[in-house]
Amino acid sequence: MLKPILIAAAIATTALVTLPVAGHAERAVPIPAPAIDVPATKGQAVAVFAGGCFWGLEAVFEQMKGVRQVVNGYAGGTRDTANYAAVSTERTGHAEAVRIVYDPAQVSYGTLLRVYFSVAHDPTQLNRQGPDTGPSYRSAIFPQTPQQKLVAQRYVAQLGKTKAWGKPIVTRIEGGGFFPAEAYHQDFYRKNPNHPYIVRWDKPKVAAFRAGFPQLVRS
Repeated sequence: MLKPILIAAAIATTALVTLPVAGHAERAVPIPAPAIDVPATKGQAVAVFAGGCFWGLEAVFEQMKGVRQVVNGYAGGTRDTANYAAVSTERTGHAEAVRIVYDPAQVSYGTLLRVYFSVAHDPTQLNRQGPDTGPSYRSAIFPQTPQQKLVAQRYVAQLGKTKAWGKPIVTRIEGGGFFPAEAYHQDFYRKNPNHPYIVRWDKPKVAAFRAGFPQLVRS
């Protein structure tokens, strides 16, 4: 992701820039569904995941059936440092994260986790994701209920035994609040489809999700 002083200029020029995706194909890593899942309940539920730049996470989960809203933000630190300039110093304890509001009757927490691990990010990269480095880009799950915490812990252990990535999973299970990011970060993928970062890193993720999980794609 671009640093704060470059974002405004980059957004202003996105309509003029288109980069090819060729050479950066991604795929959904074939992994099993969680052995246990959070039981379906009436109403809406919330999941919070971190895994690199929140633009890409948002882009993938906005494509999913049953997802009602995705908000980009910061998790793991305090409210007073929950802004992009502070988080970019890599000294706040925050991770770039997404808050997903979903309908458990249509998509389960375990299914969200499966997409998160399979295609939304690489859970073997420590304090980085693709071109972005630093603890704010770490792989982390922020359970919102004790049931979510149990399912996440069991699934990390389950996936570790599959050796699907050939490297250890470094995803952390953390606590802490979630704070929405600045307005210009919201719906970034949809509003800036030709942004160089989106084209290079996030469009391949969305394509991989749609190819790997066609049954979960919003119609």
